[in-house]
Amino acid sequence: MTQVAADAAAARHLAGANDRDLSSLSVKVDAHRAAINALGVQTAARFDKLESDMNAGFTEMHGKLDQTAAGLQQIVTLLTDARPADQ
Repeated sequence: MTQVAADAAAARHLAGANDRDLSSLSVKVDAHRAAINALGVQTAARFDKLESDMNAGFTEMHGKLDQTAAGLQQIVTLLTDARPADQ
């Protein structure tokens, strides 16, 4: 009977240790999950900023190209109007 009681105590001890190990593992998994989620949020924010900056850059370049086209059209108009009438 003493041996059975000792075996039961050992089994309870091992089960308790197993519960602590699983609890510790669960805490670690939760911490890793939180870190991965935070990294995902940070990465998404960086892509959003990059996209916004690129859109602003394209808008600026579009405006500059429009200004250049308007200037070239004025030059063409001046050259066309300045031609002698016999040509």
